[in-house]
Amino acid sequence: MTTIPSAPAEPTRATTIAPLTDAATRDLTRGSTTPSRRAGRYPLALDGSIFGWVAGAEQTGEVLDGFARAGGSIVSTADHYAGGRSEIMIGHWIDTVADRSSIVVATKVGKHPDYPVTDAPSLLAAVDASLVRLRTDRIDVLSFDGDLPGITVDDLVDAAHVLASKGRVGRFSASSLSDARFDRIDGALRAAGLAGFEAVFSEYSLVRREPFESHLAPLVRDRALDSFARLPLAGGFLTGAYRSRTDLPDSPMFVGALDHVGRKGKRVLSEVESIADELGTTAGAVALAWVVGAADMTFAVVRAKDLAQLDGHVSALAVDLTRHHRRRLDRASA
Repeated sequence: MTTIPSAPAEPTRATTIAPLTDAATRDLTRGSTTPSRRAGRYPLALDGSIFGWVAGAEQTGEVLDGFARAGGSIVSTADHYAGGRSEIMIGHWIDTVADRSSIVVATKVGKHPDYPVTDAPSLLAAVDASLVRLRTDRIDVLSFDGDLPGITVDDLVDAAHVLASKGRVGRFSASSLSDARFDRIDGALRAAGLAGFEAVFSEYSLVRREPFESHLAPLVRDRALDSFARLPLAGGFLTGAYRSRTDLPDSPMFVGALDHVGRKGKRVLSEVESIADELGTTAGAVALAWVVGAADMTFAVVRAKDLAQLDGHVSALAVDLTRHHRRRLDRASA
């Protein structure tokens, strides 16, 4: 088990910049030159938002170790999660991994209060700060977190060119960008000779299928993008843990689950639990299996505060939803 210090200080050492390996630039799973959703990829990514907030130091080390043992490789976080502590804890774990190329580090920049993004230098500074916290020389997948309205597209592309050319970033992705901003930035990146966006992060679950299905799924298909489903269990709602607004979560992190309490949520959860009973599994496993099996979704990004939760997510990979099951879930969640 990896033990992470309970109160790690933010590293102050200089970040060494090195080029990405060929394997790192080929595919998120490092195992194929074909798009990863058509390769034999592990379909779960680990959501680092829970680290440093709900998951303490010992639990974080256990979860990261367990995820790697289960076959997972993608760890997704953001510069502002737990004020940067998530990146720090993940970075300490990365230091213990013998083969850095076996881990795909994905992070987002743009919302850390100490690193507001207003121009090219500030974007570069935000990325450098993440690199230091993560104790690595490269970010495999970098997301611009939201529209970043404070920076012009030209400045953003200038910074992206520096990051790509110096090997600090392998692939660029979008998280919660508006359609217009996505198109402008993607087009500008390509015009500058860069690859453009190669992945998208979007909230997606049985109780929140939009805007992914209408707006992003066509892009995923047309451009062969990787897609990451954030909150595939709707903050825990689809586990059956929250059935009324009086079922208050233990942490404010999960309060969004209460948004789904209502007629539609009850209908969806009822169908999920019915299928779970038929298959002898849990509601959460069924709901996660539906996301994992979605045609346009590459990875489901799961939160796990401890090994028990992680084991529950991994068990979803063994759930065999038939076409009939999926049709029932599609109808209930339409």
